[in-house]
Amino acid sequence: MRVSNNKLNIILKNQIQKTLAQTLAEIKSGPEMDTLLKKFLTESEYEGLAKRLAVAYWLKKGRSYTNIMNNLKVSSATIATVQGNIDSSEMQKVLKSLEADEWANQWSEKIKKLVKK
Repeated sequence: MRVSNNKLNIILKNQIQKTLAQTLAEIKSGPEMDTLLKKFLTESEYEGLAKRLAVAYWLKKGRSYTNIMNNLKVSSATIATVQGNIDSSEMQKVLKSLEADEWANQWSEKIKKLVKK
């Protein structure tokens, strides 16, 4: 991602970042969020964000740095950065949500198989 060398006024920077966060928080559907992110981010920015989330999830699952680097094609520095933030309450909330979705999907598949019998 190309970053501008022109620095924003700190007050304006904080204000527009809070506005972005609030706007994203108000989006309730996955498809709506996906559309917004694809319109606002470049493909590589979107992929990078998705990879960082995957790194956090896989770290939580106990995967090694090498495994994550090879599968997600990220650097050890990226993994270390994510690792440094993984214990934050915000990240823990996101990871618990992902784990709940995973659990629900697993049980949904099991129930579908039982119903088909």
